Amino acid sequence: MRHVIAIDQGTTGSTVLILDETLRLVGRGYREFAQHYPQPGWVEHEPEEIWASVQDALGQALTQAAVPAGSIAAIGITNQRETTVVWDRKTGKAVHRAIVWQDRRTADTCAKLKAAGHEANVRARTGLTLDPYFSGTKIAWLLRNDAAVATAAHHGELAFGTIDSYLLWRLTGGAVHATDVTNASRTLLFDLHTRAWSDELCALIGVEPKLLPTVVPSAGTCGTTRGVPGLPDGIAIAGLAGDQQSALFGQACFEPGLAKCTYGTGAFILMNTGERPVMSHRGLLTTVAWQIPGEFTYALEGSAFIAGAAVQWLRDGLGFFSSAKEVEALAASVPDSGGVVVVPAFTGLGAPHWRPDARGLITGLTRGTTRAHLARATLEGIALQNVDILRAMEADSMRHLTTLRVDGGAAANDLLMQFQSDVLGVEISRPELVETTALGAAFLAGLGAGVWQDKGAIARTWREERRFKPSADRAAVDAHLARWAAAVAKA
Repeated sequence: MRHVIAIDQGTTGSTVLILDETLRLVGRGYREFAQHYPQPGWVEHEPEEIWASVQDALGQALTQAAVPAGSIAAIGITNQRETTVVWDRKTGKAVHRAIVWQDRRTADTCAKLKAAGHEANVRARTGLTLDPYFSGTKIAWLLRNDAAVATAAHHGELAFGTIDSYLLWRLTGGAVHATDVTNASRTLLFDLHTRAWSDELCALIGVEPKLLPTVVPSAGTCGTTRGVPGLPDGIAIAGLAGDQQSALFGQACFEPGLAKCTYGTGAFILMNTGERPVMSHRGLLTTVAWQIPGEFTYALEGSAFIAGAAVQWLRDGLGFFSSAKEVEALAASVPDSGGVVVVPAFTGLGAPHWRPDARGLITGLTRGTTRAHLARATLEGIALQNVDILRAMEADSMRHLTTLRVDGGAAANDLLMQFQSDVLGVEISRPELVETTALGAAFLAGLGAGVWQDKGAIARTWREERRFKPSADRAAVDAHLARWAAAVAKA
C-alpha cells in the first residue's frame, strides 16, 4: 500500500495528513504558530516558526501513521496564498518576516497605481484587482524600504516565494526554488495569457525579476527531500497548489461549471471555467485552477472576508456561547430570524462588491429579538454573501450552477448548509472528508507520482457524506434576498 503526505500550511497553523491510496487517513499532525502585528493593519509571520510548525506536524503524523518510509510515494504542499517571504539564497535565512495575505500596508501603493490608470491593464493581464491582498506590492515594499535588500536582490542573491516555494526550498535542502502556476497567478506579476512572469508588470510594481522562482505545474515531481527530520532523502515532492485551488481539486470539481465553497475564517468560492480564462465583469477574480499533465485549467474566484469569523464574534465579542459549535442549536431554537438581517462586513465587503469602507450592520431589530434570532441571522448572512458571489459567477461564466460542493469547518453546520441550499436554489454536496484542501494536495502529489493514473481514478475515490436540497418557498426566499440587498446597500 502506497502513502501520500499532504502538507497544508495555513494562516494560523500547519496540518500534515498521511493517506493511503484508498484515502484512508492513517496519520495526522497539527501545530499552531504565532501571529505578529507590528502596526495596525500589518500582519506578519516568522518563516522559521512556520518551518518548525511543519516539522512538528510532520513528526506527529509520522508517529501516528507508523508506516514504512519506503511506502511514501510523494509529498504534496498546499499553502496560504499571497503571503510573501524573501530569503538569502546562500543561508536560507529570511531578510524580513513573512508579510501575510491579510496585511494592508501597501494600500497606498495600490491606490496610486489605480489613480495612475493601471488597473484595467493589470486586470486584463493577471485577472486580479490592484489590492494589497496580492504578493507583488508586498515584495516591492520590502525592496523599497531596505536598501541592502534591494541591492542584494539586484545581484541575484535573494529569492522570493509564497509559502509553497519557501517550504519546497526547505524540504529540498535549498536545491529547488520554484512555485506552481496557481500560486504564481496570485502575485500580480504572472500573465494568465502567456503563462509566464511579466517583465512589464515587474517594472510597473517595482519588483526585481531575479527574485522570482521557476514556475512549474501543480502535479509532477519538482524536487526530492533532503535532510528533512523523520523522512529519508529522495521522496518526490510532486504536488503544489494554493489552498483554494487545492480545495477545488480535492472536491473533484473537474468539469467546467462545478464549484466549491470553503467555509473558513472567510468563505472562498471557486468555479472551474475550463481551458480558457474567463475575465470577470462583475467583481470576481480570474485565476489558474491547476496545471496537470495534458491540462491547464482556469477558475473564477470570489471571497467573502467573514464567514466563520462571524460565529467567533458571537462567541468572543458578544458572549452568546462558549463554543462555536453551539451556534447551530441556538439558531435552530427559533423558526426564523424574525426579520433580522446581519451583514457581516466587519472588514469591508469582498467580491463582488469590493467595498473596503463597508462595515457590519444589523437591521430589523424589534423588542422580540433574542440572541437566537441574532445567531440565526448571522448564519444566514454568511450564506447570503455567497449568493451574491455565485450569481456573479453564473453571469460571468454563462453557466448555471446545479450543485455546490462545500468544505471547511462551518460546512459541518447542517442549518447553515440547508439555508445555503434554499437561498441558492441548488443542491449542496458535503464530502466525507471535509479537509479537502489537504486532500487536493494529496491528489495532486499522487497524480504527479503515479499513485492515481488520472482524474477519473481520483474522482472515483471522492465520496459524498450528505446532500442538502432546496426546501424553502421561493417567494419567501425572494423576500429574504430583497431584505439582504437593502441591508448591504446600507453597510
